[in-house]
Amino acid sequence: MSINKIMVIGAGQMGAGIAQVCAQSGFEVLLNDMNGEALQKGINTIKKSLARAVEKERMTEMGRENTLERLKPSNKLQDAASCDLIIEAVIENMEVKTKVFRELDKIMPKHAILASNTSSLPITEIAAVTNRPDQVIGMHFMNPVPVMKLVEIIRGLQTSDETHLVIEAVAKKLQKIPVEVNDFPGFVSNRILMPMINEAIYTVYEGVASPADIDSVMKLGMNHPMGPLTLADFIGLDTCLSIMEVLYEGFGDSKYRPCPLLRKYVKAGWLGKKSGRGFYEYS
Repeated sequence: MSINKIMVIGAGQMGAGIAQVCAQSGFEVLLNDMNGEALQKGINTIKKSLARAVEKERMTEMGRENTLERLKPSNKLQDAASCDLIIEAVIENMEVKTKVFRELDKIMPKHAILASNTSSLPITEIAAVTNRPDQVIGMHFMNPVPVMKLVEIIRGLQTSDETHLVIEAVAKKLQKIPVEVNDFPGFVSNRILMPMINEAIYTVYEGVASPADIDSVMKLGMNHPMGPLTLADFIGLDTCLSIMEVLYEGFGDSKYRPCPLLRKYVKAGWLGKKSGRGFYEYS
C-alpha cells in the first residue's frame, strides 16, 4: 500500500511540526483543526519555520514554495475521506482521542491507516473503538519535530505487520529513525524520561536545591543538553503530570506517583513556557 495524502489532526506545536515534515517530504498534507485561530497559528508557525530554514540555507526558496503548495488547511473531519493516513496530534486525553478515532473510522477509506502521536496512552485501547484495529498504530514524534530524528512506532495488540511496515517506510521517508516499541504505558521515551523529571521536581519539593542548581548538576555532571526542570517547562507541566498519571495508573507502582508540587503548579496554571511561568519565569 502506498501513502500519498496525509491528514494531521491538531494544529498545535506537535501537529504543525508533523505537517511540516510530511509536506517537506513530498506528501500532500491537510492540517486539520476545528479551531480556526489555532489552525491559522499552526500554518503561520510552519511558514516561519520554513523561512528560517531558507535563511540558514538548509532549504532552497523553491523547496519552501513546493512545501507550502503541498500543505492545505482543513477545518472539517470529512476531509479525511480522501486521505491514506491520518496522524492524530490532539490533546493527551483518552476520551478526546477515542472520540476522534471513532469518527475518523466512519469517514476514511477502508485501506487508510490511523496513527496517533500519543506520548503515553495505550494504542490497543485507542484501536478498540474502531472497526480497523489492525490498521491503528502509534507514531510518537519528538519535539521539535522538524529537528528531532526519533519516531517511536508503537504496535497495538492487533496492529498488523503490513501496517507496521507501511508506517516504518513513511517515517524513513520523513528522514526520521523509527524505533519499534511495544504497547506499554509511557512506551520507552517517557517511561524513562518522566520519572527522572518527577524526581527532579521532588528534589525541589524537598528543598534539596534550587531549580537552577538541579539543572546545572544534570547539565554539567551528566552532560545533558538541557536540565530536567527546564525540559519540563518546555514540554508543559500539565503534559508531564498527565504522563505520570498514565504511568502510575498503568503500573500501579508508587515509584511513578506524581510529585505533589507538580500537581500544585498545574492547578495554579503554572504550566511552563507556554503559560509564562513554571519552574522558571518567561517574559
